[in-house]
Order: sequence, then C-alpha cells, then structure tokens
Amino acid sequence: MAATPLMICETLLRDAHQSLLATRMRTEDMLPLCEALDEIGYWSLEVWGGATFDSAIRFLGEDPWERLRALRKALPRTRLQMLLRGQNVVGYKHYPDDILEHFITLARKNGIDVFRIFDALNDLRNMEPAMRFAKAAGGHVQGTISYTISPFHTNAAFVQMGRDLRSMGADSIALKDMAGLITPYVAYDLVKALKEEVGLPVQLHTHYTSGFGTAALVKAAEAGVDVVDTAISSMSMSTSQPPTETLVAALKGQPRDTGLDLGRLADISRRMEKIRRKYASFEAGVAAVDINVLQFQVPGGMLSNLVGQLRSQGAMDKYYDVLDEIPKVRKEMGYPPLVTPSSQIVGTQATLNVVLGERYKVIPEEVKQYFRGCYGKPPAPMDPDIQKLAIGTEKPITCRPAELLEPGWEAAKKEIGDLAESDEDICSYALFPQIAKPFLARRRQGLGGKEEVAAAIAAAMFAQADAKAAKPAAGPAPAASMWKMAGRTGAQRGW
Repeated sequence: MAATPLMICETLLRDAHQSLLATRMRTEDMLPLCEALDEIGYWSLEVWGGATFDSAIRFLGEDPWERLRALRKALPRTRLQMLLRGQNVVGYKHYPDDILEHFITLARKNGIDVFRIFDALNDLRNMEPAMRFAKAAGGHVQGTISYTISPFHTNAAFVQMGRDLRSMGADSIALKDMAGLITPYVAYDLVKALKEEVGLPVQLHTHYTSGFGTAALVKAAEAGVDVVDTAISSMSMSTSQPPTETLVAALKGQPRDTGLDLGRLADISRRMEKIRRKYASFEAGVAAVDINVLQFQVPGGMLSNLVGQLRSQGAMDKYYDVLDEIPKVRKEMGYPPLVTPSSQIVGTQATLNVVLGERYKVIPEEVKQYFRGCYGKPPAPMDPDIQKLAIGTEKPITCRPAELLEPGWEAAKKEIGDLAESDEDICSYALFPQIAKPFLARRRQGLGGKEEVAAAIAAAMFAQADAKAAKPAAGPAPAASMWKMAGRTGAQRGW
C-alpha cells in the first residue's frame, strides 16, 4: 500500500462527552480548547448532532444553534461534522420531510460541513431524503452503516448497503459501530471489502466498550480505511472512542503515519482533564472495558441508562436478568441495531418484561409503533405472535413512515408565533416543542434560558461568602483570566 496518512476525526466535542458525561459539556468549556484543536490538522471535528441538540436546551439552558455558530467561528480551518438520525433528525421519532429539509439547510448555513446520516434500522428509505437535502445544501454526505451482529448482519450485506448508499449519492461511507462490537480482523475484512467493492472513502467509528477499539482501528488502517474516529485521551475509552494519542503514536513511522503532533495533543488532553472534573457528577460509571457488550451486544450508553432505570425502581438485582432478556426481545423485533431510538425501544420492553415478571404484560406505545412499522422496516422478520400481542390484527404499514406525515413547518411557525426570532428557533420548536417553547419564553424575559447558570453562580457566591466568614483571609485571590477567541477569519477548510 502506498504511504497515505490516516486521517482523524476527533469526537471530543460531541460523542466523547455524550458517552462519558451524559452530554452535559457546556459551550463555555469547549471554546477555550478550539484554537488548539483547530491547529492540529484533524480531518474533521465532530461537534453537533446526536443527543447534543436536545441536551443543550433541556439540561443546559443553551441554544444549540448558538453553540454551532460559536464553534464555527472558533474553528475556521477544520471541517465540522454532525450525526444526523435520518428521518429522526436529532430526535426520537420521525419528522415530516419539510422539517428535515429546513433543519439540514440551517445546519449547513450555520457551519456543518459533513453530515453523517444513519437510520436505526438501516432502512435506506429513511436515509434518502436527508442525503438528498444535505447534498442540495452543499454538504458532504456520509452514508452510514450501523454495524451490529446477528444472523442477518453479514459483511456481504453491509457491502451491498454500501453500494446502495453510493447509488443514493453518498460522498463517503461511515461504518458506525456504536456498541464497540467490531473485532480487529472483521474490521480489516469489512473495510477492505468496502474499499474494493464500493469505491468510496470509508470512515470507521467505534467505541472502546469491548476493549477492541485501538486494535480495530489499526487493522482498519492496514485495510485502507481513510478516516477513523478517536477521542483525546482524557475523554477516551470506556464507552467513548479509542484514544487519539495512542493511535497517533502506534502509527508513527509507519505507512499510515497520521503526521499529528503528539505534544500538542497531550496539551489538549491535560487541559480537558481539568475541565472533566467539573462534570464528575455526570460520569457514566461504566468500567474501562465491559465484557457484557460482547455477551449481550448492548452498547455502553444503553448499559448506563439501564443501570439508572433499575436503580430508580429498586430493582438492581434484576440487572443480569434484563441483560439476558434484551437479545430475546431484539430477536422478536427483527434484530434491529441497538442505536437510538431502537436501543431505547428494545431496552424498555426488556426491562418491563423482567421487572413485571411477565413478558409483554405491558407494551409501551413506542413499542407498538415499532411493530406497526412506524420506525421503518427491521432487518429481519418480526415474531408474528409478539406482533399480534402488540397491535392485534392491525395491519402494519409498508411504506416509508414519513410519507404518512403531514408537512409540519408552517404549523410549527404559527404555533410558536413571535417567540421565534429566527428560522432556527422555529426549527427548535418543531423538533422539541415541549422544551423549546419554555426556553424561548425565558429568553424573551431576558433570562436567555440561563437560570441554571445563574443559580449555580449564586450558590458559588454564597459558598464563597460562607468560606470567608469561617476562615481568616489568606491573601489576595488570583485575578480571573478570560479566554479570548482568536480573531482569525478566512483560511477556510478545503476538501
């Protein structure tokens, strides 16, 4: 193989903190790192999408569009990448095509270069409109294969999906291994087949949950993968990605040498290590390597959510029973890949089956919708007896689910009224009306959705006052330092 540097996508600003810190990292803690990140020479930085949109509004009192604009300004040299859930956009259900199109157009306008587009069931019908809209907006369209293991998920099937994505206009193929299941030698074989038989650039995304991560990336590099996803070491491993610095060091002097500067990377890692301490209460608490992912094929993020659910119900003694139940439910549902939202659907039903002591005694509406075909076509046939338990004699739909949805943009625009000051605000409301409307109302009152921040500042001030009253002064406090965003413009990232 000719000496071709392996390119890196850094996940620090999206998937790393989504996987490890419950998506709670604030924009104010991202911006101080941006100048250094922008100078590394990454192929891209993953900064948006997934759960970050919802969490920014719901938990942080932040406008996700403002975050994107701030990151775009602070990262003028580097491609910005997002994870788009196909017809689910950045939510947990299907949205009408007009809302999807507006979202993609606005995301591109506000700074996204690369759209990684996937569907939880690998149903290409649910990906096609998003790919078409992203292409029309001038974005790089990354058609995505959600990697999983089942009798119906083979390398041959994945390669055929790659061919189909190419015919749909994909600029590159992403192999998305959300559970960290891909072994090093499977990674080699699958990447090699995709490169030879599909002929598009291939990007591999995996998680470290199983312990395979770095070895899988090295073997993929040997097979010719173009880009791999890693996380800076202080935000890597466990349910996050393999560490950036480890891979860079492993390939140094080899044909796929990344050419990235280990010293600069180490500096970013040290700075992020200090920032991470602020979010200690949100740590996922999953072991560095969790062998359960190999036995039960359950993604690490799903494991941490399961632990939280069982603890809240006082049912932690049922943990392994639920893990045993998940593969059974997944089989009955037609072997969906366990990724948002199918992971939540399967996990919730499995938990109910165990905790209630009777399988399918209670079937949530989302599970019924799944059996109705409202999320798309599963990779394999669903169990007809379980389907009948869920929806009786009702006939499932066979068309693309979004075809049954009425356009939603104009209705959302009318409902939110003058609380929306931009198309971005309308889009936020159309996607998450229950949380976006109060957020926009607080902003109208001049609070900017920052009550949580204000409360934290007030609490810190009172704590500081109490500490001063309890102890004698020990000298002047150090002056506060402010990070000033680099004023570089131009030097736009080229392809």
